[in-house]
Formats: sequence, structure tokens, C-alpha cells
Amino acid sequence: MTINTTPVGTDMSAGQTAREAKEHQSIPDLMTAVVRRRYGGPEVVEVERVAAPKPEANQVVVKVAAAGIDRGVSHLLTGMPLLVRLVGFGVLRPKQPVLGYDVAGRVVAVGSNVERLRVGDEVMGIADGSYAEFAVADADKLVLRPSNVTVDNAAVSTISGITALQALTKVGQVRPGQQVLVIGASGGVGSFAVQIATALGAQVTGVAGASNLDTVRQLGAIKVVDYRTKAIDQIGGTFDLVIDIGGRNPISRLRRVLTPTGTLVMVGGEGGGRLTGGMGRTAWAALLSLFSKQRLVAFISSESLEFIEPLAEMLADGSVVPHIGARTDLVGVADAIARLETHGVAGKTLVTVGGAS
Repeated sequence: MTINTTPVGTDMSAGQTAREAKEHQSIPDLMTAVVRRRYGGPEVVEVERVAAPKPEANQVVVKVAAAGIDRGVSHLLTGMPLLVRLVGFGVLRPKQPVLGYDVAGRVVAVGSNVERLRVGDEVMGIADGSYAEFAVADADKLVLRPSNVTVDNAAVSTISGITALQALTKVGQVRPGQQVLVIGASGGVGSFAVQIATALGAQVTGVAGASNLDTVRQLGAIKVVDYRTKAIDQIGGTFDLVIDIGGRNPISRLRRVLTPTGTLVMVGGEGGGRLTGGMGRTAWAALLSLFSKQRLVAFISSESLEFIEPLAEMLADGSVVPHIGARTDLVGVADAIARLETHGVAGKTLVTVGGAS
């Protein structure tokens, strides 16, 4: 395998500084990273010095400036539901000890087959183990960070943003003028879903806790509902599209707020049993959908340029601005995950790693 450590078609005369050139020469042997070597709660998380990654042929290494925490990180931390382990993340122990996926930073090394990205590029997207000074990423899961999008905003956007984008477009087939209900509207995926649906011309009602209703309204919802005081089927009216994030509402209740030909999109699946978590509920919904004009569907988010690129465009034109509800550094990641699980966080939690890149 050949590792390129200089930009394709670029030399010092093209604007590299001496500091950048030195940085591009090599990746250190060791780096600081947030790791967990067994499944468990935040108590199993440690900050350690570990081997820095090297890229395979279709990968790049990113010097991480910042990363984001999403609820999926908690599932990979605990290995629950058990289905998470069976789909390739490691049955008895995690295959990848370093946590984190959302990333923003600078490319410092590229694999021999990579042509679209080069050393020195400022990028955003999905990496494997982004709570670290350096992270390896498939080249086709990164895009150039738009120049007018801050490192912080880029770092927290990809995982939640592309999930919301797919739920609304590829799966939900949202159209301008439709009535859309977003349940869990203040969370990571929900805060993006409210903004993206609004940008696409839908009329959004957002469901969240009382303390976050003003935030959801500022994100673009024309109506907000406190889930603690009003059940979903007591909101009033019906919706062409319901985006249910979290998955704790009974299917029967969700169907009552759908139009006769409306679509329910289930994102994730909290609760449920140890084996499949909320996936049992989605299987039941799929069965019911066979006998109804209503579409009741779930999906697994696709980590591809097909969705990362349009998300970056929405960030660049300002139609989507991530809401950062909390900030931490590598040392505080375990506590930040614990807060997300016990109290929730409006929007996303930012993990500052290397400062502005």
C-alpha cells in the first residue's frame, strides 16, 4: 500500500505554509483518543494514548478539529440492543475501541486509490473513531467543508443531518405544502428534520419537552407541542408525514394522526427488549402496512455522498444551521454521553479536539 503525504498537484508555492508542510510529512505513532475496550456505560470510557491510524487504499486520515455526539454513540458504547453487536460491531467486545463518527478536520494522509481528496483539504463527514486527534475515514464518506461553514457546525452535522434528510426525502417523500409532524424535534436528528422539512416547503409541527419548545420554534416549526402534557393523538388534525424519532409511541396512536394515505417514518428504536430494542415495533409496523393505505416504514441511514453532499449544500446556503446544545473536550466525552442519556441535550453536543483547523 502506498500512502501519499503531499497534496495532489500542489506544492509549497500553491500556498502551503511551513507548518502545514511539516504536519503533512507524517502521522505520529501515538495519539490521544477516547476509547472503550468493553461494552458498558460511560464508566468504561477512558482517555488513552493509542496507536494513530494509517489509511488503507480507499481511506484518508483526518487530523480532527472537532466531532459530534449523537445517540447512536451510546448504543455502540453499551452494545445494546444486542442486535448492534451482531451486525458487525463486535459480539463480545467492540471491534473499534475508539468512539465517535461525526468529524470535521484536515486531511493529512491519503490512501493509494484516493483521487477525490488530497492532503490539506478541509473536510466534514463520517470517520471511524473521531473522538481522537486523528481518525481514519473512507474517502467516500467525506466532503469538502464549505468555506462559510464553521468547523463546529460541520463537526456536528453529518450523522444526524443525513438521517433526517433521508427520512424526509428518500423514505418520507416529503412535498411542499405537506403537514409534517416531527416527534423528538429538539434532539440531534429532530433538530435537523425540522429545518430540512421547512426548507423543502413543508409545514412542521414539532414535539419536544417544555424546556425546548422555544428552540424548536426557532428552528422553523409553525406549531410546537409539549409531549408531557399532550398525547400524540390529542394534538389535533392529521399529518401527511410523521417522523418518529426515538420510537416509544404505540403504532396505533401514531396511525391516528396520519392522513388515510399518510406516511410514518420510524427513525431509530429506543426502548424494547435487549435483543432487538425498538426493532420489534418496526417489524410490527411493516406487517400492518401491508393491509393499509398508510405507509409505515423504518430504515437504516445510508452513509454516502448521495446525502452528505446535499447536506453540505444546505449548510452552505444557510437553510440548515445545526443547534449545538452542549460542548465538551475529549476528557469530558463520558460525562457528555451520560448527560445525553439521562437528561437529553437540545440539538447536538460538540466535542472540541484540535481547535480550529
